[in-house]
Amino acid sequence: MPCHNQQLNSVNSGQEHPMKQVRFANSSSSSSVPAVLSNSEPTDASIQPVNQDNLGPQLKLLPLNDQIRELQTIIRDKTTSRGDFVFCADRLIRLVVEEGLNQLPYSECTVTTPTGYKYEGVKFERGNCGVSIMRSGEAMEQGLRDCCRSIRIGKILIQSDEETQKAKVYYAKFPPDVYRRKVLLMYPILSTGNTVIEAVKVLIEHGVQPRHIILLSLFSTPHGAKSIIQEFPDITILTTEVHPVAPTHFGQRYFGTD
Repeated sequence: MPCHNQQLNSVNSGQEHPMKQVRFANSSSSSSVPAVLSNSEPTDASIQPVNQDNLGPQLKLLPLNDQIRELQTIIRDKTTSRGDFVFCADRLIRLVVEEGLNQLPYSECTVTTPTGYKYEGVKFERGNCGVSIMRSGEAMEQGLRDCCRSIRIGKILIQSDEETQKAKVYYAKFPPDVYRRKVLLMYPILSTGNTVIEAVKVLIEHGVQPRHIILLSLFSTPHGAKSIIQEFPDITILTTEVHPVAPTHFGQRYFGTD
C-alpha cells in the first residue's frame, strides 16, 4: 500500500472512488463540522478541520479507503466487543507496519527463479529494529514480528509523574548497536506527544539520529504530531488518521484492563 500526504478535499481523478470527507455530527443541531480522515464520533462545534499542510512532509498518512475507515470506526465504537476490537486493531496495526517497512532503505538485487530466469528485484538493507513504548506500544510488536520474523525489538517504559504530569523514563532496553540501526518506534495513540518526545530523547542519548526514526502510530491528534515534529524536525511519523479526538482508550481495551 503506497503512502502519501493527503490533503483536505483532495481528489485523484484517476481513482474510481475518490477520498471521502467524513463529518462529525453535532448532537445539539443538524449542522455538522467537517474533519479530515475522521469517523462518526460525536464531538462539539469547536472542533475544526485539520489541515495537514501545517504539519509538514514528515507526517505521512496511509491513503484513506473504506477498509481503513471501517477499522477506525470499529475501534472508536464504544459498543465494540473486546474480541472485535483486538481483531480490528491487529489488522490496522498490520497495515501501518507494512507501510513502515516500505519507508526503509532497500537495494537492487538479481535472483534466479526455479525455471532459470533472472529476476531483477529488491531487498531490504540490514540494520533495522523495532522499539515499543510500553504498554500500548507492545500491541504493535506482533504485527512487526509477523512481517519481520527475526527483527530485534527494544522497549521503553515511560509514565507521567502524578505531581508534575511530566513524562518520566523508568526503563529502556535496546539492541547494543541501536545507534547503527533504523528504528521503527511503535506507539498507537499520539495524544499530547509528550511520551514519544521523551522516548526519542532516550534513543538520541543512545546514539540514534532522529532521521533514522520512523514513528508508527494508528491515530494522532494535530497537537501531538505538531509537538513531535517541532521538537524533532527530521523524524518521520506514519499514521492512519489525524483528528482532535483520539481514541485514548486503546491500550485499556486492547489489553482488557478497562
